[in-house]
Amino acid sequence: MSTVNFSVPEDVKQAFNAVFKGRNKSAIIAELMREAVERAQRGQRSREAISRIMKRREHAPVVSEEEARIAREEGRP
Repeated sequence: MSTVNFSVPEDVKQAFNAVFKGRNKSAIIAELMREAVERAQRGQRSREAISRIMKRREHAPVVSEEEARIAREEGRP
């Protein structure tokens, strides 16, 4: 196990201690850190996916509204 040391505003510390009184605060902090890492990783994957989509769109053929409408209608039963 590693030890980390963070400075937080006093009101956050007091609220955290009040809400999680009697619980394993180290375990709670570890879980919050895991969630923050997962959220950041999801955000990074999302940004990368958007970037890939935008790059593909640069090479996509330009289609008019009329052509798009016709293609949609032709694909319908």
